Amino acid sequence: MRAIKALYDFPKFWAECFGPADFLPTNRAEMDALGWDSCDIIIVTGDAYVDHPSFGMAVIGRVLEAQGFRVGIISQPDWRDTKDFMQLGQPNLFFGVAAGNMDSMINRYTADRKTRSDDAYTAGGLAGKRPDRASIPYSQRCKEAYSDTPVILGGIEASLRRIAHYDYWQDSVRRSILMDTAADILLYGNAERAIVELAQRLSWGESIEQITDIRGTSFIRRDTPGSWFEIDSTRIDRPGRVDRVINPYVNTQDTAECALEQHSATLESDTQVLEILPNPTITRERSVIRLPSFEKVRNDPVLYAHANRVLHLETNPGNARALVQRHGTQDVWLNPPPEPLTTEEMDYVFALPYARVPHPSYGDAKIPAYEMIRFSVNIMRGCFGGCTFCSITEHEGRIIQNRSHESILNEIEAMRDKVPGFTGVVSDLGGPTANMYRLACKTREIEAACRKPSCVFPGICQNMNTDHSSLIDLYRKVRELPGVKKVLIASGVRYDLAVESPEYVQELVTHHVGGYLKIAPEHTEQNPLEHMMKPGIGSYDRFKTMFERFTKEAGKEQYLIPYFIAAHPGTTDEDMLNLALWLKKNGFRADQVQAFYPSPMATATAMYHSGKNPLRRITYKSKPVTIVKSHEQRRLHKAFLRYHDPKSWPLLREALERMGRKDLIGDAAHQLIPWQQPQTNDYRSPRRQHSKPAAHNRKKATVRTQHNGLPK
Repeated sequence: MRAIKALYDFPKFWAECFGPADFLPTNRAEMDALGWDSCDIIIVTGDAYVDHPSFGMAVIGRVLEAQGFRVGIISQPDWRDTKDFMQLGQPNLFFGVAAGNMDSMINRYTADRKTRSDDAYTAGGLAGKRPDRASIPYSQRCKEAYSDTPVILGGIEASLRRIAHYDYWQDSVRRSILMDTAADILLYGNAERAIVELAQRLSWGESIEQITDIRGTSFIRRDTPGSWFEIDSTRIDRPGRVDRVINPYVNTQDTAECALEQHSATLESDTQVLEILPNPTITRERSVIRLPSFEKVRNDPVLYAHANRVLHLETNPGNARALVQRHGTQDVWLNPPPEPLTTEEMDYVFALPYARVPHPSYGDAKIPAYEMIRFSVNIMRGCFGGCTFCSITEHEGRIIQNRSHESILNEIEAMRDKVPGFTGVVSDLGGPTANMYRLACKTREIEAACRKPSCVFPGICQNMNTDHSSLIDLYRKVRELPGVKKVLIASGVRYDLAVESPEYVQELVTHHVGGYLKIAPEHTEQNPLEHMMKPGIGSYDRFKTMFERFTKEAGKEQYLIPYFIAAHPGTTDEDMLNLALWLKKNGFRADQVQAFYPSPMATATAMYHSGKNPLRRITYKSKPVTIVKSHEQRRLHKAFLRYHDPKSWPLLREALERMGRKDLIGDAAHQLIPWQQPQTNDYRSPRRQHSKPAAHNRKKATVRTQHNGLPK
């Protein structure tokens, strides 16, 4: 195995002599002011350029600048021709292309496939500044502008589309995004380590075609090299009959298709999950798992679910193997995931000279996503929750990457001193979650060997350290900084972990809640929760008891804001009815509701497409998953969450009668909705209750979830 080289241990490129720029240049005039005749690297992004560590283009740009490279930014170019892509000239090394901090389709369309009227990552919140699947036209225009310049694809859109993936907007399986773009290589995950090594090796004269050994990269090749051992994915997690003897030397390209892929009628339901037997001539580092081809998963939802399951089993950097998937006559090859950054490397990345504000060219125009995180600080990356509907783990990994206390305190002081409008309130200390900081497996050996998709489902793993003391200590240090009046926690609290540390809950409730605290039980019923990999509602009840107790002791008036998902795979109409009854019993009235959104590569998306559950072994005879696909049923599930809205009552009355639950229609306390509709059509939403989430909070949660997806 190759030794891991720290980000700051590479020799600097000769252009280091220019020093850091106040802002990375976005036009020729800014390049001239810096004394540059050309850029070494140009980053193309679908977002407005904000020089802040919550924005991927800034992180990657500043990391490459620190290596001595001259980096330019082309932000939200007109993708219809090459003019904007040529405004900085031809880069000496490569173009780095990303759709932005969010998948461009999720950014542009709602869960009901309707076009959004705004874009939080654009100045003025204007919609329409980026195309559908922006990575594709951006990379194509780069190649058209300068055909001999390598194009490096990255960001969350590329990460989640690195293999054949179900596309919700087309309702079909699309091939790897590498096949549709003009990119030479794809970097997935938070790719600082990969982009630095790639840039250095290109600067040393290596060709892009030679660079095939960097972790966290994906590229196209014709066949498996002879020095590698290829393993059929169905022999590791076989959806059908399992052979008694497995020959690890078999190259699946030289064998007949397995019975599963021929749709044999002999498939058995009593399947096994097998690992290749140890062999001194076979190493994990030189083994590659062949997934079913794009053509097969496109036409067979069960094979799609199987491929999704195997991919998620191969995501731990400690034991993951390379993957390969045939697309026509070519292979898309995925190297194992990148090694997580150390605390020292995280500190290095966040200590770079960010201006922490949008580029001056935007003038007074507000960029909503920036306004939301303007006074917040990222303290960690990654998530080991493994929620099936979420893409954080698939992009950032499940191993938490932490910053040191000193690094975080230094950033808050810089924010206090440099960012206009700071009033002493830190709006968030968090990341993908509020309270996974410094939580990890108790031993590195167990962590490196583990293949569990979640460390907290169905319960907290016995090997997981749940000590919140370092986070508590950090909160106290931040509160003591001169000029800091208040520190809020806006990232979602993982309450099943929080209850393991009552001292943390007390610290949080006493000092860091601004009236409302958001948490995400997502549902109350067991079947949906199991398909989400979320804890039972009992964990929420335990946290709520602690929250109310410590709120009372602090003499404050504070409320929990629970979020719920409608129409998630595994959810029946009865499940939503029971959730609505729970909401009414507990006095919750949701202002906004969230419907399940099938994002590319998520486990829940594989459920949605295939009707099978990749959390278990897949066969053609596997128990089907309840799927909510029709527009009418999705409307009904959202209506249950808005049981209090008169606009929902006609739909709910019809459903309750159909379900044989007319007893829930009436004006009694135990009944869900009344028989009578208001006389006027001008329905007004009921008065907001303290337990109801404000509309902006869910949107803020979305930005926080997505911004760590590192676009390049």
